[in-house]
Amino acid sequence: MDVTVLGGGLMGTASAYFLARRGARVTLIERNRIGSGATVASFGNIRRTGRHLSQLPLAHRSLGLWGEAEKMLGRDVEFRATGHVRLIFDEASLADMRAYAEAARPCGLELEELGAREIRSRFPGLGPNAIAASFSPQDGSGNPRLIAPAFAEAARRLGAEIIDDAEVQTIGHTGSGFVVASSKGTFAAECLLNTAGAWGARIAAQFGEAVPLDARGPQMGVTEPLPYRILPVVGIWTRDKDHGAYLRQVERGNIVFGGAAERAEVDLEPGHAAADPARLPTQLRAVARLLPAIAQATVIRTWSGCEGYVRDMLPVMGRSATTSGLFHAFGFSGHGFQLGPGVGDAMAELITTGRCETPLDDFRIDRFSGAA
Repeated sequence: MDVTVLGGGLMGTASAYFLARRGARVTLIERNRIGSGATVASFGNIRRTGRHLSQLPLAHRSLGLWGEAEKMLGRDVEFRATGHVRLIFDEASLADMRAYAEAARPCGLELEELGAREIRSRFPGLGPNAIAASFSPQDGSGNPRLIAPAFAEAARRLGAEIIDDAEVQTIGHTGSGFVVASSKGTFAAECLLNTAGAWGARIAAQFGEAVPLDARGPQMGVTEPLPYRILPVVGIWTRDKDHGAYLRQVERGNIVFGGAAERAEVDLEPGHAAADPARLPTQLRAVARLLPAIAQATVIRTWSGCEGYVRDMLPVMGRSATTSGLFHAFGFSGHGFQLGPGVGDAMAELITTGRCETPLDDFRIDRFSGAA
């Protein structure tokens, strides 16, 4: 089986790897550098807490693969299962957390509820005004700059052709498959996998499949190295987007943070947002609620990128509803990093066997076909 994969972020490179591992002949085409889109803009959070319940089976599948990543890919991608804490500052958010924990339990996610004293004893320095927290000990973080190149290199070792800096010019569909003409040549395959991120809706539209997707850029930042004391990823339960901050500390001591800043609109040409310095003070105030010590740290870099946000905040994933041999996996709406290995594994299973053990029905592309 020949498969052309369009898009070289985490979803595309993981798909290429798992397809090649299943014996498919794979060509991956990326318009820029491998992993330079939504993947590199990611915070690096590997969390299941707070996900839409329909995503949890995929998230569980992916977590197992994150645990195998170093052995599987032959490279340390800095996956660390240090846990995920979400702090709670008001009773309404505590009720939200408890309702989610109850609903997620049958889906295989067990959240530990921590009281204020336990937060102070187990995670000193975090959220001094927090009244409670959830804790998911098996979750953690990974390095967004390492994971897509690692999957691409591993796929190449299995025989996949990885082509970057290649602009796709036309996509043709014939009775026997697909022909993709690019700035680096023309490639034919019986199957086409669309993992083009924020550009994925453009590709789907060429086959009569409309997806309501907006391109947005998050605002991220990182501090100077500080003493390494914060092991888990830290987030918050809140309905207030102005407080929706998150942070993690890497082993080198730097604190990576994000949230609490409006995501910028992105023009897909050139397809990259710039961080806005004017938003940084508001963002840091929200992060300081989680970790007051960050107010004394120096921010050494900020960045943004380009992510595809679908109207219902669920990805598009599975078979095309109009075209045999076409498959989609895009629109992960800013929360696809944890899912990436599982997406690649699931799509490879679906393409090569015609089925998938992980339920994908809620992500089908034709859920928008009746929209006004």
